[in-house]
Amino acid sequence: MTQNDTLTTLFSHHLWANLRLFEQCAALTSEQLDATILGAFSSIRETLEHIVRAEQNYFSRISTGQPFQRPDNPPPMTLAEMIESLRTTGAGLIEWASKIQAGDTVQVNWEGTPRDVLKTILLTQVINHATEHREQVKTIMTQLGIEPPDLQAWTYFDETDAPTNG
Repeated sequence: MTQNDTLTTLFSHHLWANLRLFEQCAALTSEQLDATILGAFSSIRETLEHIVRAEQNYFSRISTGQPFQRPDNPPPMTLAEMIESLRTTGAGLIEWASKIQAGDTVQVNWEGTPRDVLKTILLTQVINHATEHREQVKTIMTQLGIEPPDLQAWTYFDETDAPTNG
């Protein structure tokens, strides 16, 4: 397996996991979407939007070097808008992950100071950030008595018939 195959698999799983969770959340009631628990980022709805907005910004920085441009105080996104955004950024991340070279950097405002950050760190953050918040959403769902989706790589493998070498 080449490095590009590895990155494609990682980001394909990332997109699959996001879509699987968000599509299940689309069936929740408004009251369920507004639920939260101690230790979570926020409500299910706000955590999902946070995942999307962060991924938009990460992808924009990776692909253009610039932060994602959005209006000040945008209205809350609908779940359909979130899912469509994740399809776009997820496909873009799959494409761009294999283009990034080890030394490629992008300038970010790091706690008020401009700083060059490796794009590979942003790629790592994309996956870690979403994984952390998906687990928070799944925990809230569990507390509500809702079986959350299984987002493990094993399930992805089984459902997508990912190829094997051997």
